[in-house]
Formats: sequence, C-alpha cells, structure tokens
Amino acid sequence: MTRSIDINSDLGESYGSFKVGNDQEVMKYISSANIACGYHAGDHNVMFETVRLAKKLAVNIGAHPGFPDIAGFGRREMKLSAREIYNLTVFQIGALSSICQVNGTKLSHVKPHGALYNMASKDRVIADAIAQAVSDIDPRLVIFGLAGSELIKAGKEKGLRTAQEIFADRTYQSDGTLTSRQEENAMIHDSKLAITRVVRMVKEGKVTAVDGTDLNIQADTICIHGDEPQALNFVTELKQALKKEGIQIRKSWGDAE
Repeated sequence: MTRSIDINSDLGESYGSFKVGNDQEVMKYISSANIACGYHAGDHNVMFETVRLAKKLAVNIGAHPGFPDIAGFGRREMKLSAREIYNLTVFQIGALSSICQVNGTKLSHVKPHGALYNMASKDRVIADAIAQAVSDIDPRLVIFGLAGSELIKAGKEKGLRTAQEIFADRTYQSDGTLTSRQEENAMIHDSKLAITRVVRMVKEGKVTAVDGTDLNIQADTICIHGDEPQALNFVTELKQALKKEGIQIRKSWGDAE
C-alpha cells in the first residue's frame, strides 16, 4: 500500500514592517499553508500576498485563526466563552475566505493556532465551538487538529473531514498532548532525530513520549514551523527522507479543493 502524507506550515505571520519566517521559499516544499488571519499575526496585506503565493504554487490554503494577542503571538491562553471562541473563529475564517474569493481560489482547511489549538485539543467546549464555526461557514472544509484530540473528535461529530496532525519538531507527553513550550524539552533541534520520528509515525503509527511510553498515533499531516530559523533546511531534508521511504506527499483534500 502506498502511503501519503500532507506537509503543512504556519505562514503569513509577518505584519506591517515586521517579517516572520521565509514564506517564499518554505511554500515551495509544502502541500498545505495555514495562513494567519490578523489576530495573532499577519495583516490584510500579508494575507493577500500569502494567498496569491499559495495559489501560484498550487498549495492548499487554510485559515489559521488564533487569539487576538499579537504581543504574545497567540501562544498565551485566554479565558473566553464558547460564543466568543465561535465568533472570533468565524471572523478570521471569513476574512481569509473573502481574500481567497477575490483571488479566484478557495479555502481547503482550517487549523487553529497556538494556545487556541492547544486548548481545543483538551477542552471539548472550545473544540465544539471551533468545529461549529467551521461547519457553519463551509462543511466541505477539512479541520486540522492534534492527532487523537478533542478537536478531531468534535470535527468528526459535526460531520467534517478531519486531518490528524503530527509535529516533526515537538515532543509528546504520555497522554498524547504536546510538551509545553515553557519546558526545556519541548522542541527537538536534532533534524535527523526529528525525521526518524516522523517516518516512524507515518509508517508505524507510533511515537515515543518523553517518559519513554510508546503511543499510537495517526498521521494525516505533518506540521513544519515556518517561523523556525532552520525551517527551510529541515523541510527539504524531510521531503527527501519521505521519498526515500516511499511516502508520497498528498497534493489535495479532494472535495475540499
């Protein structure tokens, strides 16, 4: 059986004169782009530029909604009601969807950002609010969430297509959640180790947690952090390794194109 995997990256996170990442180059090596929608990062100009670049390179376009927290890059938790979560998700998806429309293209997926993503992975109320927002805007959209998370469960219950996401450069806890970025062992800086872990997750459906526990994990899409300094080098090495293992890069989400 031929295995396939999507490679996604969080892009469009520059704003004003402040530049984040290397979108122009990273975009050439991925199959899905999660574009910041102006709350945690990005702005209207960057959103237009990133959508046009993704269209040019035939990369799937996804909305990347986050908390309204540019100073904290959307990585700080905020205590909001389910209605507020729903509203901010609809607002951000709608903004990017409109930009796609005027550029003659479409959204394919939605992936929450940072603290919103992590909270939705564990909190079913937040997960339901996000999944409802996605469903109400367009039930054909694919929702990206941490593999095995509450967000994936909520998406499935709403009848949405889901993509279970794995992380190349993050460590896992024994419950399947990501290690907090506040912990020293949250990130994997050894590219060879990260690639070995990714290949195992895709081929065997297994990953080793920080305490040595072997976890079952489903891999539909791999996240590459576009704001990391070594993102470009890493994604090129990863694609070569996947090709060597006979793992194809998924080019689309079918009906969600």
